[in-house]
Amino acid sequence: MEILYPIIALGGLGILFGVGLSLAAKKFCVSADPRVDKIQNNLPGANCGACGMGGCSGLAEALIEGKCDVDKCTVAEEDSKIKISKILGVEFKKSAKKTAILHCAGGIKVKDRFIYNGIEDCAAANLVLGGQKSCVYGCLGFGSCVMACPFGAITMSEAGLPVIDKDKCKACNKCVEICPKKLFTLVPETHNVFVACSSYDAGKDTKSVCPVGCIACKLCEKACKFDAIHVIDNIAVIDYNKCTSCGACVAVCPMKTIKS
Repeated sequence: MEILYPIIALGGLGILFGVGLSLAAKKFCVSADPRVDKIQNNLPGANCGACGMGGCSGLAEALIEGKCDVDKCTVAEEDSKIKISKILGVEFKKSAKKTAILHCAGGIKVKDRFIYNGIEDCAAANLVLGGQKSCVYGCLGFGSCVMACPFGAITMSEAGLPVIDKDKCKACNKCVEICPKKLFTLVPETHNVFVACSSYDAGKDTKSVCPVGCIACKLCEKACKFDAIHVIDNIAVIDYNKCTSCGACVAVCPMKTIKS
């Protein structure tokens, strides 16, 4: 009998706590918005993190809470975005598709200034005196961007440079984030002209280490009829709000640094 009373007491407390927890769960439960699952079903499910949210489920919740718009997902196709917009009850506004471009054309054309025997990773190599390349602004060629791209849109060429497949590129920003030299940017796919250099050195110094680098000659400025390109800090910079991709700057560039 002495053992029975404690058992009964503990059992009673267990039942009491169970009932209390059940009532609390009902009182404080948060009902899930049924639109979350519908939106998530129309997202690509890549969970790439390009939107900055906690995967596709996090983006679905953010869309419902009005913290972002449907274009936050750069991976979803247009028809999926239209469906999501209908679920949210908002108008879908199509924006220009973007793609990544590389601001370097050096690769194996640029000599190494020392032998690097470390980890074959761009960030690791960059920690050693800014990398092994004579041009301290250029691509180191270890392909960290290739590994970072979740869509297989980047490959390394025989020239020692990343090559971007525009059809596969989802503008997820992963290459932009991983590159220690900040050589990638995302530009509207409709713009074909870009500057394949990132050197801020004076023209003479750039030419001494890279045969295809920008020498800040400003011929592109003079050739552009739309005031869309200017040499700033020794490097040609394109204003894509003005650029018409006419190719005039490409034609006059003596170093073939501006490409289309």
